[in-house]
Amino acid sequence: MLAHFLYATLILGMFAVPAYANTPMEVIQESMDLLDEKLAGNKEALAANREQLYALIDSILLPRFDRKYAAQLVLGKYWRRADAEQRDRFVAAFYRSLLQRYADGVLEFDQSRIELLPFNGDLAEKRTRVKTLVTLDDGTKVPVDYALVNRDGNWLVFDVRIEGISYVQNFRAELNSEIQAKSLDAVIERLESEVVE
Repeated sequence: MLAHFLYATLILGMFAVPAYANTPMEVIQESMDLLDEKLAGNKEALAANREQLYALIDSILLPRFDRKYAAQLVLGKYWRRADAEQRDRFVAAFYRSLLQRYADGVLEFDQSRIELLPFNGDLAEKRTRVKTLVTLDDGTKVPVDYALVNRDGNWLVFDVRIEGISYVQNFRAELNSEIQAKSLDAVIERLESEVVE
């Protein structure tokens, strides 16, 4: 339950941002508002229809998440060694894996449990962070921070930290050991084979 709720906040941080959102805080706030609106009265139907759930997340997430940058950070040194085809395949497979891994968490999203903290970043910087607190069932407040990058005036999410633990770093540790043991191609093929269409 706890993991699913916190993972919902991961996906939330990558959700839709209308064209008029121009600050990192607006990106996250409008994302919460839109996700709340899309889920209202639809959670049971979405839980019963994975294709519909994935399509909903994908339609909102894809244009507003920096897939390539997140994938590059996850691969680290292996990104530099990969050719163009390997990079493209990894970006696509990693994105689908991420979407499907955390889709159930989206169904547990509850906007009333998330508090946006005052923004202390510098908008002139290329990257920044938006901090939130998520209240759990027992009243515990868990810090969840969203890392965003500015791409030509548009803020895109590329990482989420839950209690200081980065999903990018987690994926990097998980996949790097697999790449070392096998190969980048083997990892890409595994991710591709796990994609549910």
